[in-house]
Amino acid sequence: MNNNNSRHASHSQDFGKVAVLFGGWSGEREVSLKSGNAVVQGLQRRGVDVHGVDADKNVLEKLAAGKFDRVFIALHGRGGEDGVMQGALEVLGVPYTGSKVLGSALGMDKLRAKRLWVNAGLPTPTFRIMDEHTDLPGLARELGLPLIIKPVHEGSSLGVAKVTHIDELAAAWQAARTLDNAVLAERCIKGGEYTATILGNEVLPLIRIDTPHAFYDYHAKYLASDTRYLCPCGLDALSEQTMQTIAMQAFQALDCSGWGRVDFMRDEQGHPWLIEVNTVPGMTDHSLAPMAARQAGIEFDELVWKILETTL
Repeated sequence: MNNNNSRHASHSQDFGKVAVLFGGWSGEREVSLKSGNAVVQGLQRRGVDVHGVDADKNVLEKLAAGKFDRVFIALHGRGGEDGVMQGALEVLGVPYTGSKVLGSALGMDKLRAKRLWVNAGLPTPTFRIMDEHTDLPGLARELGLPLIIKPVHEGSSLGVAKVTHIDELAAAWQAARTLDNAVLAERCIKGGEYTATILGNEVLPLIRIDTPHAFYDYHAKYLASDTRYLCPCGLDALSEQTMQTIAMQAFQALDCSGWGRVDFMRDEQGHPWLIEVNTVPGMTDHSLAPMAARQAGIEFDELVWKILETTL
């Protein structure tokens, strides 16, 4: 249904009637509403017959009643980014943006994504699963401090904590556990944070993220005014190209397609480490994919048009 060999749309009518799915019921609902509304406005400016659809539990009835020709998925988090909505759209026979069912599910599952990267020989920080039986002192000895504790199936850094002292581990696990049954402990990489946006077969210019926060958390992503985004990212051409290559390899290793974003840490020795993939990146005024596209000469309205073209 989705592939990187999509044809181009000559006219807005080529898309037919388009639904933009946003909102949903995940912890990222508010961000999704902003992303979806921005996408709707961008497509409207290009003359597309586009309709925003807030994805509640009756979303499939809404889509069937609307007789839409294709769907732009702007749903973040579980229920929209994890393969559930993609599977439903496959059953309905409606083309949609972004990764298919498997790529969406793997991209949302940080544990299985990392296992696949390890098997593919791609660099990702050492990790362990945490549960109520985990030997916390042993975990700290094995992976070292600081550690990043995160829910396996959440996005936007929800429930993520940076632990610098062993006494903080139990509380960090409990906080993540309230959002997800599966919790991951990951070795913290000291260095710069980078992200690579993928559009079709192209990796857009990297962005370096600088934040005074302990890490790039939810507040730094969506609320803070002191987060800095550097694009060009400041790396030499060879280093940037190397990370772009790894980003595409990581994306394809999870069977992702269409468009997305790959997040990295780059340690003090210059080695890149894969953190996660976002198969439905944010499209808000704080979002990274539109920034990278702009650096590549692609303005927002053209970006959403190009993403929609992947459904043709």
